Amino acid sequence: MTSEAVVQAIENMAQHRHRFEAFCRSLSEEELARPVPAGHWTVKDYIIHLASFDAEINRWIDGVLAGRPDTPSLNPGGTPFDVDAWNEEQVSKRRQWRLDEILAEARQLRASLEAQLRLLEDSHIDAVFHFPGDNKRDPADLPYRLFLNGLARHDPIHVADMIKALPERAQDPELKAWLDDTVVRWYQATMAGPPKR
Repeated sequence: MTSEAVVQAIENMAQHRHRFEAFCRSLSEEELARPVPAGHWTVKDYIIHLASFDAEINRWIDGVLAGRPDTPSLNPGGTPFDVDAWNEEQVSKRRQWRLDEILAEARQLRASLEAQLRLLEDSHIDAVFHFPGDNKRDPADLPYRLFLNGLARHDPIHVADMIKALPERAQDPELKAWLDDTVVRWYQATMAGPPKR
C-alpha cells in the first residue's frame, strides 16, 4: 500500500509544479536568458534542470524498490555517479529547446515519476540511501523520508534561485508567500557560498 507520506509528497509536488509552470510561462525571453548570480546557469537553465531531473529520480526510486541503497551514488554501469556532471549534461542538451518543449517533457517525466512513487510503501521510505554529494554538499546517508520532503519542494527551491536574477519580481506577494518555506530557506542557506569541489 502506498505510504501516506508519499501520497502527501505527490500532492505537494503537483501543487508546486502547477505554480512553477505558471511562473515559467510568465517570463519573457529576456528574463529566461538572464544569468543567475553566483553561478553559471541562466533562469532557463534552472527550468531545464527542474524539467529533466525527474528522470534521474526515477532511477533512484528503482533502486529503492530493488533494495539497492547505493543506486544514487552509482551510474547504471557501476561507476561513481556525479550529479553535477549529470545535471550539466541534461541542461546543455536542452538549451536550444523552446520553453513549451521543456515543459512538455517535464509533464511526461513527472507523470512517470508519480506512478513510480506510488509503488513506495512505508518500509521503502524508512530505508536509508547513500547520497553521493554535490559541489556544495558532502556525501551522506539519508532516509528516503527526509529526501521526499525536499523533493516535494524541488520547484520552489530553484524558483528561489531564479528570483536572484529577477529582482523586480522578488516583492510579488504571491511569490514571496510561495517561497516562504522552511525547507526552501534551509536549502538556500546550505547552497550559499563557493563550490566545495
